[in-house]
Amino acid sequence: MSSFEELASLEGDWRALAERSRSVFGTWEWAETWWRHFGGEGELRTTLLPSVAVLPLYVQRQGPFRVLRFLGQGHADEVGPVCAPDDRDAAATAFSEAFARGGFHLFLGDNLVPGWAERLGARVVERTSSPVVSLTEPTWDEFLAGRSSNFRQQVRTAERRLADRGLRFRLTEDPGRLRHDLDVLFALHRARWPGSHWFAAAEAFHRDFAALALERGWLRLWLLELDGAVAAAWLGYRFAGIESYYQAGRDPALRRERVGFVLLAHSIREALADGMSEYRLLRGDETFKYRFATSDPGLETLARPGGPLGKVALALRTIRRKAT
Repeated sequence: MSSFEELASLEGDWRALAERSRSVFGTWEWAETWWRHFGGEGELRTTLLPSVAVLPLYVQRQGPFRVLRFLGQGHADEVGPVCAPDDRDAAATAFSEAFARGGFHLFLGDNLVPGWAERLGARVVERTSSPVVSLTEPTWDEFLAGRSSNFRQQVRTAERRLADRGLRFRLTEDPGRLRHDLDVLFALHRARWPGSHWFAAAEAFHRDFAALALERGWLRLWLLELDGAVAAAWLGYRFAGIESYYQAGRDPALRRERVGFVLLAHSIREALADGMSEYRLLRGDETFKYRFATSDPGLETLARPGGPLGKVALALRTIRRKAT
């Protein structure tokens, strides 16, 4: 598929395959919204294998180089072919065929789950953390029972101390409140991390996708209130039995109250209570994630040069990243 109109024709098949992939970042809605906001001068090269896989690819021009990438890169915490695990070999074969005939200088795939490198004929050029909480216990008390006594005490004490201040958790479910609640999230995020611009720079994209996610029943936007005012916000998505923590913010004046920690624990508790099988803390090795995580399968950035020019493009990328 090389045009936006052709991409739209894949919507029905894509949705079914995304359910099998169990990643919100593999949905048609994520790809379509991302393309509208960031596609720019890119060239769509998306391929459908009916009932098997979608290869959501596009060509990005980097100077003289034609670089093949996955839609969503830069903002999706996981990209790759959209398919069930059992269909990965078939998806990889289709990818190799598309790469061979496309005249691309380089394939660069950010944040793929482990196992794709060999299939795609690529090599791993970077690895990053992506911790996961396995939700196998039937109740929250049993979940905590499997942790250290110190951790259990911290979780319970931190929340109990906020009870006297009118602690309240609110989930955004009303479309009429979505804009306001997102305003609060972005304001708290900027207040907590004033020097970080990655999330705020894509605010329009995130607002558009959040609206779609709310319609689909995927949006999880939690607000923690104290004394009637929002003190922390948590943004995530629930898709195909998986809860994913995407972004958050909190009042920096309330560091000692640990409102961010309390809200994170609450979001995990709710995911467990609602029968989710897994809670993904997503990309990044922040210490707080490992307080809860049960494993860290990680993510891999893959590269496959298409010839001598591709090797030059990859070498230049390596030099730039070392310089920064």
